[in-house]
Amino acid sequence: MSRVYPFDDAATARAVIGADGMLTEWNEGARRLLGHPAAAVLGRPATELLADSGPPDPPAGTRWAGTIGLRHRDGRTVAVWLLAHRRPADEEHPGDWLVVTPLTGDGPPPGDDPLTAAGLVQSPCAIAVYDDRLRLHRMNEAMADIIGLPERRLRGLRLAEIGGRRQSEELEEGMLRVLTTGRPLDLQTFLHTGRDGRAHAWLARMAPVRDPAGRVRGVCLAAHDTTDSRRARQRLQLVNEASVRIGTTLDVTRTAQELADVCVPALADFVTIDLLDPQEYGGEPPARITAPVRLRRTAHRSVLPGVPEAVIDPGTAEEYPDFSPQADSLTAGRTIATSVAVGDMDQWLTWHAERGERVRQFGIHSSMSVPIQARGLTLGVAVLTRHRRPDGFTPDDVLLAEEITARAAVCIDNARRYSRERETALALQRSLLPRSLPHTAALDASSRYLPAARAGVGGDWFDVIPLSGMRVAMVVGDVVGHGIQASATMGRLRTAVRTLADIDLAPDELLTHLDDLVVRLSEESGGDGSPGEDGSPGEVGATCLYAVYDPVSRRCTMARAGHPPPVVLQPGGTPEALDVPAGPPLGLGGLPFESTEVELPEGTVLALYTDGLVWSRDRDPETSRELLHAALGAYADSLDETCDRVLHTLLPSGGAPDDVALLLARTRGLPAAQVATWDIPADPALVAPVRKQVVEQLDTWSLREASFTTELVVSELVTNAIRYGAHPIRLRLIHDAATLICEVSDTSPTAPHLRRAKTFDEGGRGLLLVAQLTQRWGSRHHPEGKTIWAELPLFEEDG
Repeated sequence: MSRVYPFDDAATARAVIGADGMLTEWNEGARRLLGHPAAAVLGRPATELLADSGPPDPPAGTRWAGTIGLRHRDGRTVAVWLLAHRRPADEEHPGDWLVVTPLTGDGPPPGDDPLTAAGLVQSPCAIAVYDDRLRLHRMNEAMADIIGLPERRLRGLRLAEIGGRRQSEELEEGMLRVLTTGRPLDLQTFLHTGRDGRAHAWLARMAPVRDPAGRVRGVCLAAHDTTDSRRARQRLQLVNEASVRIGTTLDVTRTAQELADVCVPALADFVTIDLLDPQEYGGEPPARITAPVRLRRTAHRSVLPGVPEAVIDPGTAEEYPDFSPQADSLTAGRTIATSVAVGDMDQWLTWHAERGERVRQFGIHSSMSVPIQARGLTLGVAVLTRHRRPDGFTPDDVLLAEEITARAAVCIDNARRYSRERETALALQRSLLPRSLPHTAALDASSRYLPAARAGVGGDWFDVIPLSGMRVAMVVGDVVGHGIQASATMGRLRTAVRTLADIDLAPDELLTHLDDLVVRLSEESGGDGSPGEDGSPGEVGATCLYAVYDPVSRRCTMARAGHPPPVVLQPGGTPEALDVPAGPPLGLGGLPFESTEVELPEGTVLALYTDGLVWSRDRDPETSRELLHAALGAYADSLDETCDRVLHTLLPSGGAPDDVALLLARTRGLPAAQVATWDIPADPALVAPVRKQVVEQLDTWSLREASFTTELVVSELVTNAIRYGAHPIRLRLIHDAATLICEVSDTSPTAPHLRRAKTFDEGGRGLLLVAQLTQRWGSRHHPEGKTIWAELPLFEEDG
């Protein structure tokens, strides 16, 4: 539905010239001015109306104003002042020109005209007064300065004809509402390009103009420049956006990219982020920089797809000389704004020809280098450039870029410090974890350790520890917390477990001693080295599972301290969790631990793990356990493949939210033929027959070369047991391909001590001899007494 305007169409001479130069519109005012009816001129070249011999030069830009001679219908020449607007190309106006000139209002209005009284010509505010036909009646110098034309040239034109843009039409519609309703109206910010070439934001305030009788005689339009407040809001919005978008992760590259993304296109058309390599400065970024400086491209962003302005790719390092904007900014420690037009970058662009070519190719005209500094350290430089936006960087732009960069610098430094601490903790933890698992006769083992993807390195650990009698201990633990402190605590606990395992403590006893250690560590971690006032433990806590497997008996004894129970897969069976008493976590102090003994047939797969493997925010623990059992149930003779399958099944693709330690062990059984046992009589004179039986057994095992050493060791250990031990006494020999073990057990709890005998002592040399003849020896206690054992290495005949 078309709007009805109170316009006198004949009061303005108006014509439209198409892009091809033909007249497409001709109103009544144009006929009054030149006498030509519309039918005589429409569809004909506009140049036919020119009185001069040739057409003028085509106007530049989107607006033209000037006086030109036109041909009247009666043949005379009429000098006419014209205002022409090039209208944006669209379906309605395919790039044509609107040409207008007023036919009325040439003389000044009468002095008693109410419109004149309302003109406020002296006001510093831009004011224009339009009559009841919405044609310009008066405007002050401030408004003329905004429009760029004097009042005498525009008087009698409508606002849409003066502005020639859609925004002018919207303002004119608002003026019509004021004229018809008699109520004031404010139109929020609209854009208008001023004489400085920059887009200004304006607030239009419209009010009716009334005569003494109260009748609406026109509309007063006041324009207020809100550019500064609008830009302030935009800057605040950009700073707030930067606070939200920058620093979402503790990743240096991601944070640098977020900084570049925030600045484009809000502040620049092309942004590069180049950071210093700390390794070149001894591991820590310097406080001051000297040129030349080597920087590594970490991120960049452009308004153009593919970032074609970039000369180097992210990850590439480049050296910048002292006359480059990057080095200049870093050495000065402040923002440096440069302009191609004034020659600030001539030396740099001449020295780096490829960059100079990109500047010319894309029309880059302004650049701003902002140092990235945080906590007194220089981390790198952000370079912002413009080529699509025609205006250069202002002081306000510099302040805004510095504020955003300062916020990003703290995030980059946080990410850098986190990465450094994570790498240090990871290196520490890997140095504390076993590099490879020992080969034992008791079991085959495979393991995996994965640090947390985001929370940082934690205190998970695992270990396989060979024990006496061909037995082997398996341990998996988890220290509460993350970081270097957790890794260091893990190292202390792992060392403690190895030390306690070396004295052959039962699993429940070992956890009791380990619990005491964690309590002491908790006390040491407090500020004053003591527990809290309420007697609660300190900050250190851990869980642990300790198991000992004997390949001779094929039995496994285990105990746990708040740790997930192991999962066992027997040959031909299905995975199931072993029922091991949970026990309290380590560090509570004073609570008992219980051991459980189970028989594991040869070929049984035992899975020990930390809770990071089964804990997930996306699924409940029962579902995780079902997934673990399903992954283990697909075991097909390869422990390594099973480890990988378990991790792939339970952990997300982006990494585990917590540390994960996984230990898989497949049990072996030692055949009865490789074990020989004798009950020893109490008479020392009967030791010789025992030695003879031992030599005969070694012959049966084809171990004759070890007979001499074994005979001496057996003689010393059995003699000591008869003299100092308690009956019954038992001798046991165990061997595999590499080791022969000699064990003598008795019911006395007293263990022998190695000492050096004096010259005239009759005894005291036996254990010293055993220590010199064997690979290692020791003692272990059990409920029935003690066992003294010694290991002898076996060698091949051709070795």
